[in-house]
Amino acid sequence: MSTPETRVIAGRNPVREALQQDDGRIEKVLVQQGGSLGEIRAAAKAAGVPVQTVPQQKLDRLAPKARHQGVVAIAAPVAYADVAAMLHNIAADRDVVRATKPILVALDEIEDPHNFGAILRSAVAAGASGVLVPERRMAPLSAVTVKASAGGALRIPIARVPNLAETLLGLKERSYWIAGLAGEAGGKQPGTETVWAYDWDRPVCIVVGNEGRGLRERVRSVCDTLVSIPMRGPMESLNASVAAGIALFAAARTRDDGA
Repeated sequence: MSTPETRVIAGRNPVREALQQDDGRIEKVLVQQGGSLGEIRAAAKAAGVPVQTVPQQKLDRLAPKARHQGVVAIAAPVAYADVAAMLHNIAADRDVVRATKPILVALDEIEDPHNFGAILRSAVAAGASGVLVPERRMAPLSAVTVKASAGGALRIPIARVPNLAETLLGLKERSYWIAGLAGEAGGKQPGTETVWAYDWDRPVCIVVGNEGRGLRERVRSVCDTLVSIPMRGPMESLNASVAAGIALFAAARTRDDGA
């Protein structure tokens, strides 16, 4: 299976048209420092796409053969899902959520596309139903991510949200339990449960924090519990994708089809 490629869209009209199509593929829009481009910024905001201001030299490197007119958009090889539609398709209401006990994954500013891809691969393998990612400070859903996922990115819906903490609160209203991975302290934080002791037999969203900083305080505060992976050897933490994989399969083994 060939890996789909990240696409660069250059020029004001092509970028505006891509934003208006709103097909979930535009990762971000880059605009040249000193340029106004108010219409482009407004279209990006309407589509929920982040805008970054960069030097002209960066745009020249991204679109070396195109007349970019001070604006470039980066289109992911895989379309993001609409979060409301994704959650409805997974479980239409609270009764279905409680009955089917879906596993979701939320990524709190994972920056390495290889980690992003590896988590997607584990999520698919463990039978997770969907993935939530923030709009900003998140590794792109790029060709590198798709390749690192071994095609997993093509097999699971991924929704991009403007405020991850608020989205998690919404999940709680839909009867999901929010379990944050507290891997940065090697399982020794007060108030945490180990992945082996936690009761995974429920609808759950596993929240994975940044590779270095862990969970942001606001995201941590909305978690119902923090789960940790005990370290038997002289290490304080695991790679984010490894920790996510362990938690995912700890949750999966409580499901009938994974027992």
